[in-house]
Amino acid sequence: MNESKVGAGLRAEAARAVDLVVTQGRSLDAVFSELERRLGPADRALVKMLCYGTLRFHFRLRSDLKKLLDRPLKARDSVIESLLAVGLFQLTDTRIPDHASVSMTVEAARLLRRPKYAGLINAVLRNFLRRDIASEAAGDDESRFNHPAWLIDCLREDWPDTWPAILEANNDRAPMWLRVNQRRGTVADCARGLEQADHGHQLLSGVPHAIRLDRAVPITELPGFEDGYVSVQDASAQIAAPWLLMHGGSRILDACAAPGGKTGHLLELASAGSTVTAIDLNPERLTGIHENLARLKLDATVLAADASNPKDWWDGKPFDRILLDAPCSATGVIRRHPDIKLLRKVEDVAAMAKRQRAILEALWPLLEPSGRFLYVTCSVLAAENEAVIGSFLAAHREAREDRVLPNYNIRDLMVEKDFGFQVLPGTKGLDGFYFACLEKTR
Repeated sequence: MNESKVGAGLRAEAARAVDLVVTQGRSLDAVFSELERRLGPADRALVKMLCYGTLRFHFRLRSDLKKLLDRPLKARDSVIESLLAVGLFQLTDTRIPDHASVSMTVEAARLLRRPKYAGLINAVLRNFLRRDIASEAAGDDESRFNHPAWLIDCLREDWPDTWPAILEANNDRAPMWLRVNQRRGTVADCARGLEQADHGHQLLSGVPHAIRLDRAVPITELPGFEDGYVSVQDASAQIAAPWLLMHGGSRILDACAAPGGKTGHLLELASAGSTVTAIDLNPERLTGIHENLARLKLDATVLAADASNPKDWWDGKPFDRILLDAPCSATGVIRRHPDIKLLRKVEDVAAMAKRQRAILEALWPLLEPSGRFLYVTCSVLAAENEAVIGSFLAAHREAREDRVLPNYNIRDLMVEKDFGFQVLPGTKGLDGFYFACLEKTR
């Protein structure tokens, strides 16, 4: 098969994947995991770039298409609209030559069994190049900021001074962060290995085991990855385990633990003889926890369990440390998951907050007196963060917030809230995370 035909096939694959997210509400990660089994490494990288980029700028691209199309496409041909968006993304945000982007996107229509649209696609993409639509007025807030209107409104309300910066950070590509396993080696050792492999990197003051790569690389190229010396984990997520274990801890619960990044970090830091129980509601996601632990050569009790219903799985022995990585809107990690902009709806936020409070209420009795409970989300919305913690503290006289951070340098990464602390997306290249540390008084 010639290069042009292969390129057209990859664009057809990207259009199908984008269409499944846009029209069926499928997760891009789930769609791409099915797709990558059919692709080699180089093809996988190109399709991933096209899918993630097209969804990252979904609202702008669809606005541009409205200006270029005389009338909307029929619903049954939604994949062609997604293919057009993939074509526009190539012309505006990649270094792929214009003539190759146009010709291979046109050919992809035939591979999608819609040959009648080949002429339309060719005309639309060439008209885009002639008109320079990118210089025309951006239109509404959705197309200007590449976010749904409901989320823009929420961020304006919760972050009146910084909401534009949050939106801008969400539209960037997320960097690749590593976590060095202190049981296997030091950050200095890992840094030397990266230098020898010609991988540029940076360290982050306050997050002692984190290394940021200058460019993302396949995990197979990371020195020591297969042997458990390093893991891939955003530096914000690496704040949780040291915070929870700041004053020790021997019987630890990691609730809503999949895919197991924080579970591994807890075990790397825990003292000898400590035990970790990791639970997650979805049995299929436990595979990721088991794989992580096997690679790190660490052991934990891993259970498929509902954190909001402990009577079905708890053995009655209190935990002295509990980490709740609560299910949330994930509005702090949109850089990594641009499909969140399409999959989340405004009504989901209240439902998430209700679920978070229910899990917090259910797990609190499992914590022994003087124990520590770390509440974590990857959301930047107040309704899921300080509102949940504030209402919980008001209802529980035996609960108090410990506002002492795990180290002084980390304060520069945080925004201090009335309850808890927020890392905003883009701060020092970090994802958006919220933390609140609670203690149970005697």
